[in-house]
Amino acid sequence: MPQFVRLKEKSRPPVTITVDGATVEALEGDTLLTALLTNGRRVRESEFGDGARAGFCVIGACQDCWVWMDGGERTRACTTYIVEGMTIFTHNPEWPWTPPA
Repeated sequence: MPQFVRLKEKSRPPVTITVDGATVEALEGDTLLTALLTNGRRVRESEFGDGARAGFCVIGACQDCWVWMDGGERTRACTTYIVEGMTIFTHNPEWPWTPPA
């Protein structure tokens, strides 16, 4: 059961992204936070060992929704819009990264 349930705007075009090696579908114009939480119950696990994180402030201030892009840079899921084919990680990927077979 996802954390968010989409009630409106279901007619926007679908966009496919990759999250931790899995294909995820979202809608054009979604943020990463929306894409993650309409497909699951968390954004990431806390690096401090205190459990799952699902975003907090939703305005880019709290740093609770950090995810990593395929180039290794961090970005806030709540303020980053998805792009077709985007690859993200909900944990700090080990480099060099090899995609799952």
